[in-house]
Amino acid sequence: MRVGFAGTPEFAARALAAIHGHGCTIPLVLTQPDRPSGRGLALAPSAVKRYAAGHGLTVRQPATLRAEEVQAELRETPLDALVVAAYGLILPRAVLEWPRHGCLNIHASLLPRWRGAAPIARAIEAGDATTGITIMQMDAGLDTGPIVAREGIEIAADETTGTLHDRLAALGARMIVEVLRSLERDGRLDATPQPADGVTYAAKLSRRDALIDWTSPAGAVGCKVRALAPSPGAVAGWQGSAVKVRGAVALGVASDREPGMVVAVGPEGVDVACGGGVLRLTELQPADGRAMPAHAFAVGRRIGPGARFEAGR
Repeated sequence: MRVGFAGTPEFAARALAAIHGHGCTIPLVLTQPDRPSGRGLALAPSAVKRYAAGHGLTVRQPATLRAEEVQAELRETPLDALVVAAYGLILPRAVLEWPRHGCLNIHASLLPRWRGAAPIARAIEAGDATTGITIMQMDAGLDTGPIVAREGIEIAADETTGTLHDRLAALGARMIVEVLRSLERDGRLDATPQPADGVTYAAKLSRRDALIDWTSPAGAVGCKVRALAPSPGAVAGWQGSAVKVRGAVALGVASDREPGMVVAVGPEGVDVACGGGVLRLTELQPADGRAMPAHAFAVGRRIGPGARFEAGR
């Protein structure tokens, strides 16, 4: 079976590796153009390009799929299916209709919850207990296509976007191979329309999303910290300077201190009052330094009870 692939980050590269390992013929891999990276801003290939190039797969990196000449070039390569995972470019109708069995998307949520760009982080930020992978037949809408396969997993209490990303990437890789195996065996796929109820949207994370508001409940701030870990990191203020909160846990205790005020400092971290409850900061990173235990941050700056962290800005 001839399976094309379109994806960009590591999440997608895991799926590409699984499809390649399954033995499918992959005549074409699409990924986004190389981007500036690092302090020197040298152009760096995507994770998908690195895998494809390392295994002798043909790679194309169009800046857009809307151009007729790009679409014409793609149609020169016949496909049974195109697998799409975190590609980052909109697929116009001409591309959706290119493969014989259409386009299959690996989406990191239990659709219709968390359609959009940042489903993993938004699920953690919202305090969801479960999430999962949906394989859907793509249509012209934003993650609105009918569901081919769907499998859920629990979100651990200490889950970060980084750890959940890795678990979902592995799940998605396994599931897409199972779907392709079924397609190859049966020559068709059964798909179920998404329910109309329960639709939510996972907007792309912005700089504003990273800012900590200490008047929020401690549980909500803790979810934000985990949702933004390991990158870009939740941001608080300390004496007019930004500090990233890399680790935190809500303690489940009450406090009558004002939001942002330090309640206690100890070897396990720095306890800060929130709009409801207390958040223990366990790992902090100053703007000009590396991440460190929150206790070390406090000792180095002589932070004690009564000191105050500011809202992120």
